[in-house]
Amino acid sequence: MEDTFKEHIARNFPFLGRDPVLVASSGGLDSVVLTYLCKVVCGFETAIAHCNFQLRGEESERDARFVESLSEKWNLPVFTKRFDTKTYAQTNSVSTQVAARELRYTWFYELIETHGYRYLLTGHHADDNLETFLINLSRGTGLDGLTGIPSVNGNVVRPMLPFSREAIETYAREKKLEWVEDSSNRDTKYLRNKIRHEVIPGLKGLNTTLIQNFNKTLEYLSGSASILEDHVNAMRSALFRKEDGLVKIPVASLKNLDPTGAYLYAFFHRYGFTEWQDVEHLLHGQTGKKVLSATHRLFRDRDYLILQKLEDLENDQATAYVIRKKNTRFLGPVTLSFEQVDAITHTGKDVIYIDEGKLSYPLKLRKWQPGDRFEPFGLKGSKKLSKFFKDEKYSMADKERQWLLCDAQDRIVWVIGKRADNRFRVDEYTEEILRIRNHTRYEN
Repeated sequence: MEDTFKEHIARNFPFLGRDPVLVASSGGLDSVVLTYLCKVVCGFETAIAHCNFQLRGEESERDARFVESLSEKWNLPVFTKRFDTKTYAQTNSVSTQVAARELRYTWFYELIETHGYRYLLTGHHADDNLETFLINLSRGTGLDGLTGIPSVNGNVVRPMLPFSREAIETYAREKKLEWVEDSSNRDTKYLRNKIRHEVIPGLKGLNTTLIQNFNKTLEYLSGSASILEDHVNAMRSALFRKEDGLVKIPVASLKNLDPTGAYLYAFFHRYGFTEWQDVEHLLHGQTGKKVLSATHRLFRDRDYLILQKLEDLENDQATAYVIRKKNTRFLGPVTLSFEQVDAITHTGKDVIYIDEGKLSYPLKLRKWQPGDRFEPFGLKGSKKLSKFFKDEKYSMADKERQWLLCDAQDRIVWVIGKRADNRFRVDEYTEEILRIRNHTRYEN
């Protein structure tokens, strides 16, 4: 095993050994063997990190003592930390397993940053990979869920994935290594343990080369996933077009893809979407139909699907820009100029003339809000802005892109590029005429 491990490191992880490595150690078989291989066989400068989740009473304390004694025996730096895992789980409304994962990886990354370790090594092996594969398969997953645990994920490296638990245990016994057993690993109320103790032994009984064949299958699946990713990225580059801070995808092009559902999954699953039937319905829905994920919004806008980060939408809608009276030019999401003139000359949708004496300063640039009303120039009375948008056949995206120039009393002065407000019109009593220009279209 030692020669195979060293060859595996040299071929797939040549960066290991240049800097000190940190090994996550529970004191169990896998992490003990990994620590031994790193320190003794490969000669890496190695340290150990151990988490005490305080979930198994005295057994948790025993594991911590064992790891500390192991570090003394092998002359290794050791970091240990106790976590109040149950309280964390309750406070954050997550399961104990999720709580333990979040706590340990947060701490591991703190150690990496604080003490200068480039990589964290974990003892995940081929049997762990098979368990994860079967868990994902049983829950329903795409190809990504069937390619196994990644051997490298940022700073986390898993060099034991090609080796079976049986091979690791055989090696440990040959080297007379000691380790501790976690009694919770035998509790079959957990799905992973049920698969480990009841499903996989049966599969191994049917095929003695199960792990070897499974490793080959993962290799093939990973290769297929890589080819698919290249194709999807090329298609995404061809179809996804950024415009005005949004991503636009032509509906007709999506409809022509076959199988449509598979392409939609490949394009959009990275954005957190899971309701695939609803996503597909957008291709046949009316303008304004939308689907939300935890982080993004996807909606139909005429002949396009529009993809947008919710964070960008919330920030954009909440943003307001102040324009002082002395400002002659404003550079922001739109570019405006302000000039006092003697008479109305050139007119058009990108220029308005108003009675400056009717304004309350400072002015404000903002997006529309529900309940907004204004008095459209050329019409009698007030009108809800939402009704104006409807009459002007605004799409959802059009409404959200529209900027308003308001005064200090939050009266709409100008629906920029569309219509001025009649309350600020120039009349026979006007003493100061203010010309406001929108230069945005000319400066893009």
